Amino acid sequence: MLNKLRPVLARVLEPAGRALARTPLTPNEITVIGTVGVSAGALVFFPTGHLFIGTLICAIFVLADMLDGALARIKGTSGKFGAFLDSTLDRVADAAIFGGLASYLALHPSGHNRVLAAVALFCLVAGALVSYAKARAEGLGLRCDVGIAERPERMVIGLTAAGLSGLGVPYVLPVGLWLLAVASAVTFGQRVLAVRRAAATQAAGGDPDDWS
Repeated sequence: MLNKLRPVLARVLEPAGRALARTPLTPNEITVIGTVGVSAGALVFFPTGHLFIGTLICAIFVLADMLDGALARIKGTSGKFGAFLDSTLDRVADAAIFGGLASYLALHPSGHNRVLAAVALFCLVAGALVSYAKARAEGLGLRCDVGIAERPERMVIGLTAAGLSGLGVPYVLPVGLWLLAVASAVTFGQRVLAVRRAAATQAAGGDPDDWS
Protein backbone atom coordinates (compact mmCIF):
# COMPACT_ATOMS: atom_id res chain seq x y z
CA MET A 1 0.00 0.00 0.00
CA LEU A 2 2.75 2.42 0.93
CA ASN A 3 4.48 1.51 -2.33
CA LYS A 4 1.96 3.84 -3.99
CA LEU A 5 3.82 6.70 -2.32
CA ARG A 6 7.09 5.85 -4.05
CA PRO A 7 6.63 8.39 -6.90
CA VAL A 8 6.09 11.11 -4.27
CA LEU A 9 9.12 9.98 -2.27
CA ALA A 10 11.18 9.89 -5.45
CA ARG A 11 10.43 13.55 -6.08
CA VAL A 12 11.21 14.44 -2.46
CA LEU A 13 14.53 12.59 -2.57
CA GLU A 14 15.53 14.00 -5.96
CA PRO A 15 17.48 17.02 -4.55
CA ALA A 16 19.44 14.81 -2.15
CA GLY A 17 20.15 12.40 -5.00
CA ARG A 18 21.50 15.23 -7.15
CA ALA A 19 23.74 16.34 -4.29
CA LEU A 20 25.08 12.80 -3.89
CA ALA A 21 25.63 12.58 -7.64
CA ARG A 22 28.41 15.16 -7.22
CA THR A 23 30.26 12.79 -4.88
CA PRO A 24 32.18 9.59 -5.71
CA LEU A 25 29.54 7.49 -3.93
CA THR A 26 27.77 4.87 -6.05
CA PRO A 27 24.18 3.63 -5.58
CA ASN A 28 25.47 0.24 -4.44
CA GLU A 29 27.66 1.87 -1.81
CA ILE A 30 24.63 3.80 -0.54
CA THR A 31 22.73 0.51 -0.31
CA VAL A 32 25.51 -1.10 1.72
CA ILE A 33 25.90 1.94 4.01
CA GLY A 34 22.15 2.00 4.67
CA THR A 35 22.07 -1.70 5.53
CA VAL A 36 25.11 -1.48 7.80
CA GLY A 37 23.59 1.52 9.60
CA VAL A 38 20.21 -0.15 10.13
CA SER A 39 21.86 -3.38 11.29
CA ALA A 40 24.16 -1.55 13.70
CA GLY A 41 21.31 0.52 15.14
CA ALA A 42 19.13 -2.54 15.68
CA LEU A 43 21.73 -5.01 16.93
CA VAL A 44 23.61 -2.60 19.19
CA PHE A 45 20.73 -0.70 20.78
CA PHE A 46 17.68 -2.98 20.74
CA PRO A 47 19.17 -5.87 22.76
CA THR A 48 20.40 -3.42 25.43
CA GLY A 49 16.94 -1.89 25.87
CA HIS A 50 17.63 1.42 24.11
CA LEU A 51 14.65 1.08 21.80
CA PHE A 52 14.10 4.74 20.95
CA ILE A 53 17.68 5.58 19.99
CA GLY A 54 17.91 2.31 18.09
CA THR A 55 14.73 3.13 16.20
CA LEU A 56 15.96 6.65 15.44
CA ILE A 57 19.21 5.33 13.98
CA CYS A 58 17.38 2.67 11.98
CA ALA A 59 14.93 5.24 10.59
CA ILE A 60 17.75 7.57 9.52
CA PHE A 61 19.55 4.82 7.65
CA VAL A 62 16.34 3.45 6.15
CA LEU A 63 15.79 6.91 4.63
CA ALA A 64 19.42 7.02 3.51
CA ASP A 65 19.03 3.62 1.87
CA MET A 66 16.12 4.97 -0.17
CA LEU A 67 18.53 7.36 -1.88
CA ASP A 68 20.19 4.56 -3.86
CA GLY A 69 17.35 4.48 -6.40
CA ALA A 70 17.36 8.26 -6.85
CA LEU A 71 21.13 8.28 -7.26
CA ALA A 72 21.01 5.42 -9.77
CA ARG A 73 18.43 7.25 -11.90
CA ILE A 74 20.44 10.47 -11.89
CA LYS A 75 23.75 8.78 -12.67
CA GLY A 76 22.12 6.42 -15.14
CA THR A 77 23.62 3.39 -13.44
CA SER A 78 20.47 1.38 -12.73
CA GLY A 79 21.03 -2.29 -13.36
CA LYS A 80 20.06 -5.81 -12.43
CA PHE A 81 22.87 -6.24 -9.91
CA GLY A 82 21.84 -3.07 -8.09
CA ALA A 83 18.26 -4.33 -7.85
CA PHE A 84 19.51 -7.71 -6.64
CA LEU A 85 21.80 -6.15 -4.04
CA ASP A 86 19.09 -3.81 -2.75
CA SER A 87 16.54 -6.61 -2.38
CA THR A 88 19.03 -8.99 -0.77
CA LEU A 89 20.33 -6.47 1.75
CA ASP A 90 16.75 -5.54 2.65
CA ARG A 91 16.48 -9.05 4.08
CA VAL A 92 19.63 -8.44 6.13
CA ALA A 93 18.17 -5.23 7.57
CA ASP A 94 14.88 -6.97 8.37
CA ALA A 95 16.74 -9.76 10.15
CA ALA A 96 18.70 -7.23 12.22
CA ILE A 97 15.59 -5.29 13.27
CA PHE A 98 13.45 -8.23 14.32
CA GLY A 99 16.41 -10.23 15.60
CA GLY A 100 17.36 -7.27 17.78
CA LEU A 101 13.81 -6.95 19.10
CA ALA A 102 13.65 -10.68 19.79
CA SER A 103 16.93 -10.48 21.71
CA TYR A 104 15.60 -7.59 23.79
CA LEU A 105 12.38 -9.44 24.59
CA ALA A 106 14.12 -12.72 25.40
CA LEU A 107 17.14 -11.48 27.35
CA HIS A 108 16.75 -7.92 28.66
CA PRO A 109 15.15 -7.57 32.12
CA SER A 110 12.90 -4.65 31.11
CA GLY A 111 11.47 -6.47 28.12
CA HIS A 112 11.52 -10.06 29.31
CA ASN A 113 8.70 -11.76 27.40
CA ARG A 114 9.58 -15.01 25.65
CA VAL A 115 6.19 -15.28 23.96
CA LEU A 116 6.59 -11.84 22.41
CA ALA A 117 10.17 -12.73 21.45
CA ALA A 118 8.76 -15.67 19.51
CA VAL A 119 6.24 -13.32 17.86
CA ALA A 120 9.11 -11.05 16.77
CA LEU A 121 10.87 -14.05 15.22
CA PHE A 122 7.63 -15.05 13.52
CA CYS A 123 7.44 -11.55 12.03
CA LEU A 124 10.95 -12.02 10.68
CA VAL A 125 10.19 -15.41 9.12
CA ALA A 126 6.81 -14.36 7.77
CA GLY A 127 8.30 -11.21 6.25
CA ALA A 128 10.97 -13.28 4.51
CA LEU A 129 8.29 -15.63 3.16
CA VAL A 130 6.25 -12.68 1.86
CA SER A 131 9.28 -11.36 -0.02
CA TYR A 132 10.31 -14.82 -1.27
CA ALA A 133 6.81 -15.55 -2.56
CA LYS A 134 6.92 -12.46 -4.74
CA ALA A 135 10.46 -13.09 -5.97
CA ARG A 136 9.71 -16.73 -6.82
CA ALA A 137 6.48 -15.83 -8.58
CA GLU A 138 8.20 -13.18 -10.67
CA GLY A 139 10.93 -15.71 -11.50
CA LEU A 140 8.18 -17.92 -12.95
CA GLY A 141 6.75 -15.02 -14.94
CA LEU A 142 3.74 -14.49 -12.68
CA ARG A 143 2.63 -11.25 -11.04
CA CYS A 144 2.41 -11.13 -7.26
CA ASP A 145 1.91 -7.46 -6.34
CA VAL A 146 -0.72 -8.06 -3.68
CA GLY A 147 -0.87 -7.97 0.09
CA ILE A 148 -1.89 -5.73 2.96
CA ALA A 149 1.60 -5.64 4.52
CA GLU A 150 4.48 -5.26 2.10
CA ARG A 151 7.94 -4.32 3.35
CA PRO A 152 7.26 -0.56 3.80
CA GLU A 153 4.22 -1.32 5.97
CA ARG A 154 6.18 -3.87 7.99
CA MET A 155 9.01 -1.41 8.62
CA VAL A 156 6.63 1.38 9.64
CA ILE A 157 4.69 -0.82 12.06
CA GLY A 158 7.76 -2.49 13.56
CA LEU A 159 9.89 0.61 14.01
CA THR A 160 7.01 2.80 15.19
CA ALA A 161 6.06 0.24 17.84
CA ALA A 162 9.68 -0.09 18.98
CA GLY A 163 10.27 3.67 19.09
CA LEU A 164 7.10 4.46 21.01
CA SER A 165 7.85 1.64 23.44
CA GLY A 166 11.27 3.20 23.97
CA LEU A 167 9.52 6.44 24.91
CA GLY A 168 7.51 4.61 27.54
CA VAL A 169 4.18 4.18 25.75
CA PRO A 170 2.61 1.09 27.35
CA TYR A 171 1.50 -1.99 25.39
CA VAL A 172 2.48 -0.49 22.03
CA LEU A 173 5.23 -3.03 21.30
CA PRO A 174 3.05 -6.12 21.96
CA VAL A 175 0.19 -4.61 19.95
CA GLY A 176 2.51 -3.67 17.09
CA LEU A 177 4.21 -7.06 16.90
CA TRP A 178 0.98 -9.06 17.10
CA LEU A 179 -0.58 -6.81 14.44
CA LEU A 180 2.46 -7.25 12.25
CA ALA A 181 2.46 -11.02 12.72
CA VAL A 182 -1.17 -11.29 11.65
CA ALA A 183 -0.75 -8.87 8.73
CA SER A 184 2.36 -10.70 7.48
CA ALA A 185 0.62 -14.08 7.65
CA VAL A 186 -2.41 -12.71 5.78
CA THR A 187 -0.15 -11.14 3.14
CA PHE A 188 1.67 -14.44 2.59
CA GLY A 189 -1.68 -16.18 2.14
CA GLN A 190 -2.83 -13.48 -0.29
CA ARG A 191 0.28 -13.96 -2.40
CA VAL A 192 0.00 -17.75 -2.46
CA LEU A 193 -3.63 -17.50 -3.61
CA ALA A 194 -2.78 -14.82 -6.17
CA VAL A 195 -0.03 -16.97 -7.68
CA ARG A 196 -2.31 -20.00 -7.70
CA ARG A 197 -4.95 -18.07 -9.65
CA ALA A 198 -2.38 -16.58 -12.01
CA ALA A 199 -0.79 -19.98 -12.67
CA ALA A 200 -4.20 -21.55 -13.34
CA THR A 201 -5.13 -18.74 -15.71
CA GLN A 202 -1.81 -19.04 -17.52
CA ALA A 203 -2.17 -22.82 -17.81
CA ALA A 204 -5.63 -22.33 -19.31
CA GLY A 205 -4.13 -20.05 -21.94
CA GLY A 206 -5.57 -16.86 -20.51
CA ASP A 207 -4.07 -13.62 -19.32
CA PRO A 208 -2.05 -14.29 -16.09
CA ASP A 209 -2.94 -10.78 -14.94
CA ASP A 210 -6.64 -11.67 -14.94
CA TRP A 211 -7.26 -13.10 -11.48
CA SER A 212 -11.02 -12.61 -11.41
